[in-house]
Amino acid sequence: MTNEGDRKSRFYTCSCFTTDNIFLDEYKLHVRFVSEKQFRLDYQPLLTRLGCVTEQQFVDVLTKISQEVDRRRCICETSAERTAAIKHMYQPLHPHVYHLQESYLAPKFKQIVEYCRSSGTCEGLVELLEDVGAPRVYRFPVFEKNFCEELVEELEHFEESSAPKGRPNTMNHYGILLSELGFDKGFIIPLRERYLQPLTSLLYPDCGGRCLDSHKAFVVKYDMNEDLDLSYHYDNAEVTLNVSLGKEFTDGSLFFGDMRQVPVSETECTEIEHRVTEGLLHRGQHMHGALPISCGQRWNLIIWMRASQERNKLCPMCNRRPSLVEGDGFADGFTKHPEAQQNDSCALT
Repeated sequence: MTNEGDRKSRFYTCSCFTTDNIFLDEYKLHVRFVSEKQFRLDYQPLLTRLGCVTEQQFVDVLTKISQEVDRRRCICETSAERTAAIKHMYQPLHPHVYHLQESYLAPKFKQIVEYCRSSGTCEGLVELLEDVGAPRVYRFPVFEKNFCEELVEELEHFEESSAPKGRPNTMNHYGILLSELGFDKGFIIPLRERYLQPLTSLLYPDCGGRCLDSHKAFVVKYDMNEDLDLSYHYDNAEVTLNVSLGKEFTDGSLFFGDMRQVPVSETECTEIEHRVTEGLLHRGQHMHGALPISCGQRWNLIIWMRASQERNKLCPMCNRRPSLVEGDGFADGFTKHPEAQQNDSCALT
């Protein structure tokens, strides 16, 4: 479990944040951009095959990349400005949902957590979770239905307000960054530390599950007039929790392939339906996507959980030793504590 000292550590991003994994929505492609010359050499033939055939289309791509790079370079300042503005001008509809209470949690989830806390084994834990057919992906109830309904009402109330909003990432255009809305301290941190880490310690000790010390939490929304689906990708996380909050929707299942090192041509995907109030727990580097909804509206809570002792060795987004850049809050979960690499709290026993 993370202690108060860990929480006061300074976290960093990797410098690849402004160059790597830039998503071109029109071509469903992640790219790396260092210079126009490099980009043309690396991607112009592929983009041509994907339909970017004229010089004007290519210039349009370069413009979108430039805008995204500028957004990333200013992300700390703009996020801090939004957070301050939200705190000043937004009046919550349901203030109590910002503070985690045990009554919000499904009884089955509390039973699972108690089993983990009482020296349970991975084998015994897996028997308490639902097998969804994809390797090391687990389903279990997380929240009570009435809490999900109130949380969605709160998120809709915020959406309809005049307060500024930032999108969760380059792939989701509609959603809410929960740290900016004020959920981290009272809700997400205790959920991660007290309830999720007992599970991840048993299920994912080989990829940081025992030493999660930061996160990025956000909500995504899928709607017939907005985002319908989500392209195949992996997360900037060691472990991810994805909880379906509602509302009413048809289709939109998740699909899981293999780990990111395995070529998609060698992958068979497993489709997993969403169930409101239930969560799917998986390794962040496990490739996945979301099929389009065919009607209704779907809200999902996503928590990217990170372990600095793992990612300090190798950035999962650029596959290089991270080049650290100061960030705000939990940033992207990197730390400047080389001595922590000697700490055996993350080691397999």
